[in-house]
Amino acid sequence: MVPLLDLKQQHTALAAELKAAFARVLESGQFILGREVTDFEQSAATLTHTKHAIGVSSGTDAILLALMALNIGPGDEVLCPSFTFFATAGCVSRIGATPVFVDSDPDSFNLNLADAARRITPKTKAIMPVHLFGQMANMNAVRDLARAHHLYVIEDAAQALGAQFENQPAGSLAHFGTFSFFPTKNLGALGDAGLLVTNNDDLAAKARLLRNHGAEQQYFHKLIGGNFRLDGLQAAFLNVKLPHLASYTARRRHNAAYYNSALQGSGLTLPAEQPNYFHIWNQYTVRVSGNRRDALRQFLTERNIASAIYYPVPLHKQQCFAHVAAGASLPVSEQLARECLSLPIYPELTRDQLKLVVESVSEFAINPLLRVSASMPQKA
Repeated sequence: MVPLLDLKQQHTALAAELKAAFARVLESGQFILGREVTDFEQSAATLTHTKHAIGVSSGTDAILLALMALNIGPGDEVLCPSFTFFATAGCVSRIGATPVFVDSDPDSFNLNLADAARRITPKTKAIMPVHLFGQMANMNAVRDLARAHHLYVIEDAAQALGAQFENQPAGSLAHFGTFSFFPTKNLGALGDAGLLVTNNDDLAAKARLLRNHGAEQQYFHKLIGGNFRLDGLQAAFLNVKLPHLASYTARRRHNAAYYNSALQGSGLTLPAEQPNYFHIWNQYTVRVSGNRRDALRQFLTERNIASAIYYPVPLHKQQCFAHVAAGASLPVSEQLARECLSLPIYPELTRDQLKLVVESVSEFAINPLLRVSASMPQKA
């Protein structure tokens, strides 16, 4: 059996430290913010090469907080990819602004900057590239476009903690960078948690206010904020896991290199690390052409190999965005939604498990009869 992710295995190895962290927070009585959060923020700022790291309640709330701190709201437009997780555009709509969906690059899966440039209007206030699957967008090109049109930049780096572009860490190259520590991420909490980073002192001060109902002092509110605070317990767990992030990343990179070597000639379009990038492989996502993706997934399932489809419906095709995306033409996003399949890539995979994935994918690729039978509907 090859699961998509095995958190139990990862956490078992750290069980004593995680239990000690729980006991430490229990003893301290600091359950919201507090010393554990401050310690994690300092370590995260060092990792991301930023002046300010602000622990928040989730990656989604990190995006929401960034938009609020930049005064983005009704009447404003924000450029964002359609082929990504819902939170990117959902947060734009939640604050009353309009998401403007942009097509993707077929090789990197990231924002197509030429398409983004075509969609800029006088209402455009920000651009939000997503560092999808663990590889950063071209931030030089993003920032050049933003400067030319006086736009804010928010890096949605939910899947990219530790990734780099030209030796610069994810989150450090924009007005704000946002991260998620949802348990399935490369660095996962044991519940919801997120992070907002910035190098701007004024934006950091404003975001800290907004994180806590707009108040520096209890019951005295300068701004209308929200409850976006990070729990001390989740910060304590992240403090245990953060020192292991580099080794987790190294193992993911090793697994990706194995796949990329062993799956050559399989007929799949394999993901690649671009020159001058450092990919952390939050997902290992292949493209399966010829309407064979679902058949391959079924074939793997029958062999107890898990896989996942990120993302089956691009955002411009979602019902909730029909009022802002009617008639939008994003052909690459739609193609990726039809073709993408993510294979297990987590650090604890054994060589035997990796070999089983490769052998099964290769068997499917070279045997037309298997592809046909796997795509046929099953009898009840």
